[in-house]
Amino acid sequence: MNQLLGYLLVFVGGGSGAALRHAVNMASSKAFGTGFPYGTFIINITGSTVMGLIAGYFTFRSGGSHQWWRLVLMTGILGGYTTFSAFSLDTALLYERGAVGLAVLYVVGSVGISIAGLFAGLALMRALS
Repeated sequence: MNQLLGYLLVFVGGGSGAALRHAVNMASSKAFGTGFPYGTFIINITGSTVMGLIAGYFTFRSGGSHQWWRLVLMTGILGGYTTFSAFSLDTALLYERGAVGLAVLYVVGSVGISIAGLFAGLALMRALS
């Protein structure tokens, strides 16, 4: 029964994260246009930063928080919210449109700033512990 509950938590969290992802994509398209994949760019950075904060919390502050919270927050919500498959597709589309410079900027910016965000989240939680 516990394993079934774990799958249910991931399922509900994943749906919530995917809905949030869709909302960010729609809002960024309206705000910034569709010439650059701003939505996925924002999602990759914010998702990685939040992942760093949550991982840092569970590692440094929770004192052994329950596994269910990890499943719903990290695997479920953030798993539904962030995906690098969309990142790869956006990169390929930029490249195929001939926007090679934007594609390179997108790859380097997304990966670099996302990793920096994760480290920043970990460092913040470490400092608060």
